[in-house]
Amino acid sequence: MTTIRKVRYYIYLKDVLILSLTAFGGPQVFLAMVIDIMVKKRRYITEKDLLELNALCLVLPGPTSTQTVSAIGFRVGGPNLAYLSLLVWILPGTLLMISTAFLIEYLQSHTKGELSFAKFIQPMAIGYIIYASQITIKKMIHSVEAAILMMISAFIAFFYNSPFIFPIMLVIGGLITTHNYNKQPVIEEKSEIKISWDNFIVWATVLIVAAVLGHYTRILPIRLFENFYRNGSLIFGGGQVLVPYLYTEFVEFKNYLSSEEFLTGYAISQSIPGPTFSISSYIGALSMREWGAAGMITGGLVAAAGIFLPGTFLIFFVIRFWDGLKKYRPVRAALEGINAVSCGMLIAAAYLLFEPMENNFINIIIIIGTYILLRYSKIPSPLIIVLGVGIGLIYQWILNSI
Repeated sequence: MTTIRKVRYYIYLKDVLILSLTAFGGPQVFLAMVIDIMVKKRRYITEKDLLELNALCLVLPGPTSTQTVSAIGFRVGGPNLAYLSLLVWILPGTLLMISTAFLIEYLQSHTKGELSFAKFIQPMAIGYIIYASQITIKKMIHSVEAAILMMISAFIAFFYNSPFIFPIMLVIGGLITTHNYNKQPVIEEKSEIKISWDNFIVWATVLIVAAVLGHYTRILPIRLFENFYRNGSLIFGGGQVLVPYLYTEFVEFKNYLSSEEFLTGYAISQSIPGPTFSISSYIGALSMREWGAAGMITGGLVAAAGIFLPGTFLIFFVIRFWDGLKKYRPVRAALEGINAVSCGMLIAAAYLLFEPMENNFINIIIIIGTYILLRYSKIPSPLIIVLGVGIGLIYQWILNSI
């Protein structure tokens, strides 16, 4: 039995690695691939159970795809396999984005601090944000009240872009829509909710200890871990919603990156497989560039650990009693407000990322063109970014030749 189980573990980890290297195109493509590999081919889980599990991950803070992979691993082989699958899933994307940070830093140091090669992919990143906003809003906004909440949160995020305002807005949004619980369908069969607090205690302990150590030691890697861990604990709505949080904290608030560097990294992160939260590794690496190569690697790995761990702890905590909790109407009603605020963040992100860019006709055409390609063409998303990078490199070569 033990040998059979170990073989099954090995096969599961191999499947996760294949996903991490081939899952281009965002959460929709990821879910289709999971159904094909883990449901139809391997039968680790039924399709109904998978969709319910994915829905649970969507309403929890943290990276949805990562939580889904970890949760399936948890059901197949318990906590040990779950954490191994987490590592296998995030490692390729993390290493690719750390390498991207090294490339950006090298090119800047050899081109007088400029990123001319990224001239075109920066406005392309705005096109990606607008496209992501449309898809997310279509899925999450289903009432006038939610639309108003979305616009109010976007307005607040425009003018009060402190990272500390975001979690407050999420809580308020959830509380506002709880009064609509009577519109939710009644589920008569309610079972007693039995809660095991172990994983919640681990999540909260790490958060508190990291915050205290970061505050009193002022050691940059510890502070980075706390920053990303806090963001990973508060992000509802997936990787696209993460963007305004990270931009506000690390560009506007702490000035660890320039707007140009952030946009370039975000655009490149859209062209690689695996979790979209891997952009955090890029940000962490550039935040520690003054520490040299070892510092950049440390920053990238610390950021990855910080952003991915809280969602894993929380899914392990909630999965045990979610089936009972979701039957209560106020819980489901609160999710509408949380999702509406998250959509407002996306709208704000498009504006905040465009504001520091040069306001010219070419940038606007590139933004609109990128959106049209994503919305109406069948060109793979990574190929669009590769095309932009290629044109940018040619543009920089011409500039250097003049």
